[in-house]
Amino acid sequence: MTDLREQKTALRKAVLAKRDALPPVFRIEASFAAAEHGLTASAFNDEHFIGGTVVSGFLPIGSEIDTRPLMAALAMRGATLCLPVVLNKTTIEFRELVRTALLVQTGFGTVGPGEDATVLDPQILIVPLAAFDSHGGRMGYGAGYYDRAIGKLLAKGIEPVLLGMAFSAQELETVPMEDHDKRLHGVITEIGLIEVTG
Repeated sequence: MTDLREQKTALRKAVLAKRDALPPVFRIEASFAAAEHGLTASAFNDEHFIGGTVVSGFLPIGSEIDTRPLMAALAMRGATLCLPVVLNKTTIEFRELVRTALLVQTGFGTVGPGEDATVLDPQILIVPLAAFDSHGGRMGYGAGYYDRAIGKLLAKGIEPVLLGMAFSAQELETVPMEDHDKRLHGVITEIGLIEVTG
């Protein structure tokens, strides 16, 4: 297990260095291109995606891809949006994002809706990642927030659709996976949408 974690740490560092090296203008343009590809995902185009479907996005930290163009388009389709908010070193919750609400500092370099926002259970999660592969493998940042949050949703009987969103430069041939790691149903990048089947 230690060897696997060391391998993941080294891969994460290398991929994030590649992401950090992407020019800022490219990251902006790629975020808009990714939004167009993301809108074609089957999760957003089947009979279950109706007005009020709860979709969690994330606001970019550092050199992350920007999900806001995609979230804005989904809001136009009637989605109810929310953002993850860090509560402590182990837990996030998803708070409703509405146009008129102020965003506040929520710890660990993040901002999100304040404590007065409604806490929601997302049906679709657009998740950040350090690296991904074409089989739905996802490497996060090592804290396990999303794995635990997804586990809580599953315990409530909610099986969320998990869509990673990242730059294509973050793709690996194979992401090393641990037992607790959750596989993605798809990955959205600036060059296209990967939907994972089976």
